[in-house]
Amino acid sequence: MELPPSEEVPEVQLVLRPRRILTQRQFFVLFVLIAVPVSVVAGFSFAVGNAFAPWFAVLDLAIVAVALRWVWRSGDRYERIVVDGRRFEIRRSPDDARVFEAHPCWVRLSVRGNAETPERVLIGSAGRQVEVGSFLPPVERSELVRRLRGLVAQAQRPLPAAES
Repeated sequence: MELPPSEEVPEVQLVLRPRRILTQRQFFVLFVLIAVPVSVVAGFSFAVGNAFAPWFAVLDLAIVAVALRWVWRSGDRYERIVVDGRRFEIRRSPDDARVFEAHPCWVRLSVRGNAETPERVLIGSAGRQVEVGSFLPPVERSELVRRLRGLVAQAQRPLPAAES
């Protein structure tokens, strides 16, 4: 059964991204601030007879570099929520794959935890639920709940009666 689209509901897209605390340049400066003392200590240790200190420093800095790179790349993820009169859709990175789709009339929004600072925001339809905004802080999640409730309510409004 396909329900008719509402002509009055424009397509709305919400793109959710995690906050990045540091810029790419700041991550590099942080790495340098870690690398300089590690290198100085490794050099001093080598000078007093510890032949393994430079190798340990290289291994340590490689692990730190990989960890910083992983943290930076985790900021690239996103969730895209598309709502119009015909569909409510959720897509996720990295390949913009659709993880949820339903007609807005059948979509239900549920919140786990306190309404002011929700722990989980779930979108569901036909027995299936998908969590959205898990990487957002609680205050932003509550704003997301407010926006989603408004979008779902707007999309669920009945079509105006045709005038004769």
